[in-house]
Amino acid sequence: MAIQTILLIAALPVVGIMGYAVRAYLGKIKLNSAEVQASRIVQDAVREAEARRKELLIEAKDQLLKEKNLFEKEMRERRQELQGNEKRLIQKEEGLDKKIEQIEKQEKSVQLKELENQEKEAELQREFERHKRELERISGLTTEEAKQMLLKNLENDVRFESIKLINKIEEEARRTAEKKGKEIILAAIQRIASDFTSEVTITTVSLPSDDMKGRIIGREGRNIRTLENLVGVDMIIDDTPEVVVISCFDPVRREIARLSLERLIQNGRIHPARIEEVVDKVTAEIEENMLEEGEKASFELGIPGLSKDALYHIGKLKYRSSYGQNLLSHSKEVANIAGIMAGELGLDVMLAKRAGLLHDIGKGSVAEGEGAHAIIGSEMAKKFGENPKVVNIIASHHYDKEPESFEAVLIQIADAISASRPGARRESLETYLKRLDNLEAIASKYKGVDKCYAIQAGREIRVVVSNELVNDERAVLLAREIAQEIESELKYPGIVKVIVIRETRIIDYAK
Repeated sequence: MAIQTILLIAALPVVGIMGYAVRAYLGKIKLNSAEVQASRIVQDAVREAEARRKELLIEAKDQLLKEKNLFEKEMRERRQELQGNEKRLIQKEEGLDKKIEQIEKQEKSVQLKELENQEKEAELQREFERHKRELERISGLTTEEAKQMLLKNLENDVRFESIKLINKIEEEARRTAEKKGKEIILAAIQRIASDFTSEVTITTVSLPSDDMKGRIIGREGRNIRTLENLVGVDMIIDDTPEVVVISCFDPVRREIARLSLERLIQNGRIHPARIEEVVDKVTAEIEENMLEEGEKASFELGIPGLSKDALYHIGKLKYRSSYGQNLLSHSKEVANIAGIMAGELGLDVMLAKRAGLLHDIGKGSVAEGEGAHAIIGSEMAKKFGENPKVVNIIASHHYDKEPESFEAVLIQIADAISASRPGARRESLETYLKRLDNLEAIASKYKGVDKCYAIQAGREIRVVVSNELVNDERAVLLAREIAQEIESELKYPGIVKVIVIRETRIIDYAK
């Protein structure tokens, strides 16, 4: 056992050496096989690379051949194009050469004609000088004297013809303007043609029976006194059956009294406390109605943007009248007439209608005859926030100020049309003519007055004075004196414009 063990131990190194030798041999065999395989792979790769190189070389040659053919084609086309351009240039050069030859021939022809013309001109000049000397010898005038005489005669002829032409143009313009103006005014009046309500200074209230008169008067007249004092009217209760008459120049107070009395009669309870209550309620209703009437008028005319105060004062005109003409109806008609004429003339229609509706708002706050309602109305319009054009139109509609726009003149015309046309105001023809005669009579009695004319329905009087008897300073005083006498002697609607005309006329006669 020990021997076996020793032998086994001794054999171990031999076995290890033999194993190592075997492994080394086998590894060598494998190495040789890998080298062979690697060499084969390398040869295959070289063959493939060579084949690929040949293919790329063939492709490159094909591409180069294509590009060469394309280049040669482009070169041929460019060569042909250049040949065509060269051919056209040669043709143009030949054409230019021909034109140059023609121009040279024409220049030579023109030079020859110029020489001929110069010779003819010199000959004409010699002939003209000869004729001029002959004319000077025959007429006995030098050339300068004849020229001056000719120019003078020509100037006189031209002046005469120009005067005739100017007169003709002015006459045609006058006829055309007059005709056009009449057409515009007639169209405006025809399109408006509204009825007017004549206002009076008294109102009658019907009673259910005569027994009601005693209840209205009250014990010792306390009821009627209370109503008269609260409203500011005069109540007439006489023998007229079933009628009470309310008298007052203020239409608003008269309307308040009428409505209050009708309600008291309807209710049947009539005593001072009840009268005071009804009058207060009716007064508030009238105030509210004024605003509604203003809004209604603004809506009918299509005028936006009016302030509440302006609408209130417009509605207030419903209860005001001038010579029997209701002022609210008059203001609406002026707005319509002015708007129509503004449209025909190409002016601002909305401005004309707005100013026409507002032009008499001053009359709602000024009693009849107190004077310049136009100025008061313009100040009110300024407070209402109206633009300066509207303010000026209101102030100038009775010539208290100078108009600053065409629309202002339209309002003056529309106001005159509405106020002075027949039936608009309660004034008989006899009274109207008498007022015109009185105006002319007042102006005629002053020294130095030659003629005077009342025009514009009595709103304007023109006084023509003698130039020798009245100088400029006296003319100013004369206008003021006539205006003051008209104010003190006559009653009239609105204002009267006094114009004193002093002129110099030089007259001569051709015999």
